[in-house]
Amino acid sequence: MAPVLRSLQRLFKVLRVPKAYYALAASVLSAAFLVSSGCFSKDPGKASDVRVVRVVDGDTIDVDSGATVRYIGIDTPETRRRTSSGWIPTGDIDGEEAKKANEELVLGKKARLEYDAQKKDKYGRTLAYVFIRDGDREIFVQRELLRRGLAFLYTLPPNVRYVDVFLAAQQEARKDRAGIWENLVEVPAAEAHRFEGQRKCVTGKVDKARRTDAVVTLDMDGLAVVVFSKDFGFFTNEGIRPEKDYRGRRIRVFGLIKSYRGSPEIIVSHPWQIEVLE
Repeated sequence: MAPVLRSLQRLFKVLRVPKAYYALAASVLSAAFLVSSGCFSKDPGKASDVRVVRVVDGDTIDVDSGATVRYIGIDTPETRRRTSSGWIPTGDIDGEEAKKANEELVLGKKARLEYDAQKKDKYGRTLAYVFIRDGDREIFVQRELLRRGLAFLYTLPPNVRYVDVFLAAQQEARKDRAGIWENLVEVPAAEAHRFEGQRKCVTGKVDKARRTDAVVTLDMDGLAVVVFSKDFGFFTNEGIRPEKDYRGRRIRVFGLIKSYRGSPEIIVSHPWQIEVLE
């Protein structure tokens, strides 16, 4: 696959195609190659077979080995949140739809769990890619949820084996305005503080941009857009220097709006979350 991509890049240079399209082509070709080959696993030895006994939400399941499994590479809208009084329902319709779809895909079925560089998260959950047999084919559960527009790409190095596959599936969902992409609300950056705890598309002009060894911060009408060093490589691979290429530009950022030291911020882990408008 790598020689094909290198040849494609050389062709793009001859045709003077912008570098921004290189990564998109690589993502689509990589996903197509894996799907057509019918084998996603790069290391079949790092896998195990289990049965799904409970679906916690759109991206978390319990299996018969006693483990709680958190899906690698995606995040789904929440069905509940922790408060001082315990867990309470969020009332998020998209979260319930993601959980329902996950149940239909995996509940009571045998699953193949494939692992990446890290096998556990900080909560002690098993991190895995999840595959379900459906007749003669194997369904990659994370990819399917993304394709239906019921999950977001969530990169967390070093567990990024299938990031190109996931990105292509999400791009398909966005193009088709499937699921959560159908009625996504866009808000100006100056009003981002009103939507804390929600995922939104936020637009505004990047007034300031600064970089340290640990982080890039873009200041946009009172909203901080943050890229941590662990994710710099995703931008470098696409020829993007966030602290320079976004400064002074009007952009659209997608992500979860959080509060940090009393001000709103969105943490960006991959270039797909930022679109330059002008």
